[in-house]
Order: sequence, then structure tokens, then C-alpha cells
Amino acid sequence: MAQVVVLVEQAGDGVAKPSLELLTLARRLGEPVAVLFADPDRAAALAPTLGEYGATAVLSASGPDFEDYLVGPKVDALAQVVAHRQPAAVLVSSGLEGKEIAARLAVRTESGLITDAVDVRAGEDGPETTQSVFAGNWSVTATVTHGTPIITVKPNAVAPEPAPASPQVEPLEVTVADTSKGARITATEPKRSSGRPELTEAAVVVSGGRGTGGDFSEVEALADALGGAVGASRAAVDSGWYPHSYQVGQTGKTVSPQLYVAAGISGAIQHRAGMQTSKAIVAVNKDPEAPIFALADLGVVGDLHTVLPAVADEVAKRKG
Repeated sequence: MAQVVVLVEQAGDGVAKPSLELLTLARRLGEPVAVLFADPDRAAALAPTLGEYGATAVLSASGPDFEDYLVGPKVDALAQVVAHRQPAAVLVSSGLEGKEIAARLAVRTESGLITDAVDVRAGEDGPETTQSVFAGNWSVTATVTHGTPIITVKPNAVAPEPAPASPQVEPLEVTVADTSKGARITATEPKRSSGRPELTEAAVVVSGGRGTGGDFSEVEALADALGGAVGASRAAVDSGWYPHSYQVGQTGKTVSPQLYVAAGISGAIQHRAGMQTSKAIVAVNKDPEAPIFALADLGVVGDLHTVLPAVADEVAKRKG
């Protein structure tokens, strides 16, 4: 069976959820081989989790080259894995770094690249993907016709499904070219933790818009009750009510959670482009004619300052 290379991202002391999703998708195409940039001890500690979701091998690379420079050395490592293993595909999560690595890898290996896939499956001519394009109004089916398919996949494209395997941890010896060391990392600053999941990776997102009037306390309370992330519309961000890094939309972040709650958001195309691939959409708005209701699976006509606290209280009661 063909191998499928999965670039693994780490989160805290474990494996990032999107990487477990990639392993689940990779099993549709062949045997998942995880590539992890971590020292041998950490790779050994993470191997059982990767194996639980189907990784048949864990290739680990570590050293100053991967810690002191930007993506160049990682691209070198993946290019050498592709050359040695001839995989059926390489799957990468659609984050900022992941997309840059994928693009550089595609150039390096003279391969086709598909970005922001929301589904991946086996096809007659190789991996077949689905993308949501033109602000989510169209779905496109695509395949790579040249080289090794390099595919970036949006987080929450699929629910992680265990398929236990017993992977061997193998050290990856990488030759890093001097040309890959052009951008050195001079300083890092840990991101402040809000206690909530990362917006683009969250299974639940609660977003607020102009209807909040600048008060996001109810939005945050419902997000916390559901274990989700907080988002904001462009109108809310432009008004200075919430940081730009939380904006969902065409000029913000694209999310695809299992549940998206739009509170006080009218549903302009700019916002819809960033969230309409969500699996289930709930809209709360005082205006019964708001465009967001045409997109919603469940619409609630009402004041979010009344509706959201009631929902948060009910969720808390059911949690016990």
C-alpha cells in the first residue's frame, strides 16, 4: 500500500487536533507516515498518540536548523522524505506556516499543489479533493496531475477517528542547504493563552457582530460554556470592539467548525466567505430579514443579550 506523508503540528504537550484529522484523511489514501520536528524523546512520547490515529511510522528530525530558522529547513526535510519514500500524497494543515511549507515543497519537488481542501478521498487518478471557492458559493473537485500531490487541508474538515497502529520512531537525517537559512528567528514571544481553543482549529466558534454594541461578554460566556473559540465580524473589529486577530471573514480568518454561532451578525458576503463551510450554523439576530438566516441551519429572531445568556445557562445546567 502506498504511503501518505503527514506533517504533524504540536500543541502544548501533545499533537494538534488538525494533525489527527490529517491522519484520518491519510488512511483513505494509504499508510500514514508522520513527520515530526521534535527531539527523539518528545517524538517517542507523541508516537502513541500518532499511532492511535493510524500512523504506521514516525519520522523525527530535530536540531538548531529547525529551531533557529523559518520554514526552509523543514521544506528540505520533507523534500528528502518525498524523494526517498515516493508517497501518494503529502498532507499539511492549512495554517500560515503550513501553506508556506506546502507551496515551497511543491516548487521544490515540481509537484501540483491544492490548498484549503475541505475533503480528501481516493480517486481513480490519485487523491481527489474538494475545495470551497468564490466565497463558499461553489465547490470544486480537483486532482493533481503532475508529481506528488501536495495538499493543505482546512482544520475541522473531518472528525479524527482512531485506527490503532504501532509506529516505529525513526530518526530523519536531513541535509539542510545554506540557501534554506536565509531567515533566522531572532526572538520569540509566547502567545497569551485565553484558555480557549485556537480560532481556526476550534470545533465550536461563537462570533459577535455589530449587534453586540461592543459588549462581547455574552459571546464569550457562551463560547466558554460550549468549550469554543470567540470570533468577530469585520464591523465589530473595525469599531475597535475586538482584536483584529479574531476577525472571521474574507479579510480575516477562515473557519470551518462543527458548530458556528453568529450573534448579531447580518451575514454580509465578506463574513460568509470565512465561515459558511461550517458543519452547522446557528444565527441570532433581531432583524428577521438578516441575510445570515438564509445560510443558517437554525435561526433565532431575538436580542442576543437575552438569547445567549439563556443558552449558556441551559448548557451549564445540562453539564451538571
